[in-house]
Amino acid sequence: MEKPKILILIGSDSDLPVIDDGLKFLKEVGIPFKLDISSAHRHPEKTVSYAKKARRDGFEVIIAVAGMAAHLPGVLASHTTLPVIGVPTSGGTLNGIDALLSIVQMPKGIPVATVGIDASRNAAILACKILSIKYDGIREKLKKMKIDMKKSSEEKSAKLNKYLQD
Repeated sequence: MEKPKILILIGSDSDLPVIDDGLKFLKEVGIPFKLDISSAHRHPEKTVSYAKKARRDGFEVIIAVAGMAAHLPGVLASHTTLPVIGVPTSGGTLNGIDALLSIVQMPKGIPVATVGIDASRNAAILACKILSIKYDGIREKLKKMKIDMKKSSEEKSAKLNKYLQD
C-alpha cells in the first residue's frame, strides 16, 4: 500500500460524522491518508508531535477538524511548514460560527486554509489540489471529477427543461 500523503486529525470521535464525507472522497480517488484523534487541549503533546514529525513521516498536507474554539488547526500550523486545512464543525451554542471564525482568523505568519462548516469533502478536494501540483495522477483524477460534475449538471438541466416542456 502506498504511504499516506494526507494526515487527518480530529479532536474527538464526535468529529467522525463530519470527516466521513471527506474520507469517502479520498477513498473514491484512491488517495492514501492517516486518520487519528488528537486533541489540542486534552493531549497537546501528541498534537505537537504530529505537527513536528509530519513532514519527516511523509505527509504533505494536514487536515484538522475542530469545533468551538477550534484550536487544533492553529496549533498544528504553528508547529509545521506543511499546509494545514481547517474544517470547522457545526454544533455548540453558535452552530459552528465560533469554530469557523477561530480557524479563519489566525495570527500573521500562521495561516490555515479554511473550508466551510462541516465541509470535509471540500477539505479533501483542496488537499488533493495541493498534491496535484506534484502528482500527475491526482491532477487527472481531479480533472475527471470536474468533467463528471459538469456532466451531472448538464443532465439535471436537461431534466429540468424536459419537465418545463411537459
